[in-house]
Amino acid sequence: MLHTIHLQLELQAGGKNTIYNLKIESYSEHEAVSLQNMNTTRPINVYAELTPNPNSLKFVADVMLLEGGSVEYNHPDETTNCPLAAQLFAFSGVNKVFINTNFVTINKDSEVDWFDISNILREFIRGFLMSDEKLFLNSPFDENHIPNKKPIPVTPEVKAAEKPARPQIDTEPDPEAEKKIMELLDEYIRPAVEGDGGAIHFRSYKNGVVSVVLKGACSGCPSSTITLKSGIENLLKQMVPGVEEVVAVSE
Repeated sequence: MLHTIHLQLELQAGGKNTIYNLKIESYSEHEAVSLQNMNTTRPINVYAELTPNPNSLKFVADVMLLEGGSVEYNHPDETTNCPLAAQLFAFSGVNKVFINTNFVTINKDSEVDWFDISNILREFIRGFLMSDEKLFLNSPFDENHIPNKKPIPVTPEVKAAEKPARPQIDTEPDPEAEKKIMELLDEYIRPAVEGDGGAIHFRSYKNGVVSVVLKGACSGCPSSTITLKSGIENLLKQMVPGVEEVVAVSE
């Protein structure tokens, strides 16, 4: 038997109220949720994917969201340029929003269960993308619009990785090696990391140590250290003479 419940969801962000109409249809023990905005102009599909990080969920859209990079918001104060991120932080338990190519990765507090919020978040994202509201007000790669940008929390794993294993003697920069490292990251590592709802960015190569920044689902993920050492580090050691270690650093 079909049971239908109509609800109205109103979120406030940046002094602006956005109203969405929700229709929850329940078929016995299964529940399907659909959300529509009155400004809908085209159909958009969004589906959720699990990531290696139990506190991160990847929401994939069938449209391009961002080209040429990624952007991560670690605090509501940083979202003045991104209405979608600002409104996602209004949901209880959301503590980080990451946007890249055609997906949004959301991190939640550990005490919140995905079962309680995943469908609502998925349909909210779809409703936003189907509305006339802009995803970004300005270029997301211009940090001038971010007031009081919060530092990314440094995990114990990152702290340990940042500690040099032995005294270092500064060496001259090696542009050819850096170019090779970035090519390998783009070709072999980046697709896999993005598939898990994250991103990896090359930071530097000095004294045999490659420094990278992990974002999205990979940031704070318990398995990211294993991936960094057993996967990325082994690949770069084999392909780039002189590479001795790969470490994750905070942005």
